[in-house]
Amino acid sequence: MEPNLQEIDKEADKIVRDIGIPPCPAVLTKLLKEMREDDPDYNKASKLISADVSLSASMLKTVNSPFFGLRSKATSVNQALHLLGLRNTVDIVTGLLLRQAFPVGDNAAMESFWQASAGIAEVTAQLARPLGIKNRDEAYTFALFRDCGIPLMIRKYPGYANFMKVSHLDNGRAITADEIDEFGLDHASIGARLAQSWLLQEETCTAILCHHDYALLQGGSVPEEICKLVALVLAAEWIYTRHNVGPRCRDWSQGGDCALEALGIDEEELMTAAEKIDH
Repeated sequence: MEPNLQEIDKEADKIVRDIGIPPCPAVLTKLLKEMREDDPDYNKASKLISADVSLSASMLKTVNSPFFGLRSKATSVNQALHLLGLRNTVDIVTGLLLRQAFPVGDNAAMESFWQASAGIAEVTAQLARPLGIKNRDEAYTFALFRDCGIPLMIRKYPGYANFMKVSHLDNGRAITADEIDEFGLDHASIGARLAQSWLLQEETCTAILCHHDYALLQGGSVPEEICKLVALVLAAEWIYTRHNVGPRCRDWSQGGDCALEALGIDEEELMTAAEKIDH
């Protein structure tokens, strides 16, 4: 059975009312419009990003990070645009805007989520090329957005923070099934809705929607590129968890075989790639 994004739309109004999905930032809407022009104006795009001092500083810090591996450092937004291209820059900016939409404040659960999310995204960016994923920046953005429903759940449900503390325990079920039992909805569906409302590509929205449904991913109805994207970030999560948390990763125990199959490697090859990651 193919994942159906239209089913999310039927519940969209209720989700927005109940949880309050942050609207698509105006700067992102304008950047996406410019990106879709036949002849995009890089100077105009640069001015849009530079107008937000915090956003432009965060973008330069991100693109100059070691895991992006630029041969020369970008000293301005305009230079970054020309080094990375408009689409890749918009991918990075989108992820940064997502974090701005959910400030940490004094919320320990939110801080922990963003720390893990950023770490997994960094590992994803480094792992993409050796594992044959062509668009590293798209993969990086998906890694940030994959679990974007979680900060919405944290914000809506006071009990979700405690739920997260035990969610790493492997009970043989997908975490989304446990969420539905406990809260009546799951972070993957809400995250896909947020990605839709932020005008992300349909492939990214579908990947967010089905990233815990390993049976569906192996069933042949999901395009190969989406399966690879989900597999890459799951592999990155496994590496990040082993290095920062402990040897057990609930999602890897359930979907690891699926991920390795999608990536066309075995665990030994993944371990070899993991040894080259700058944690």
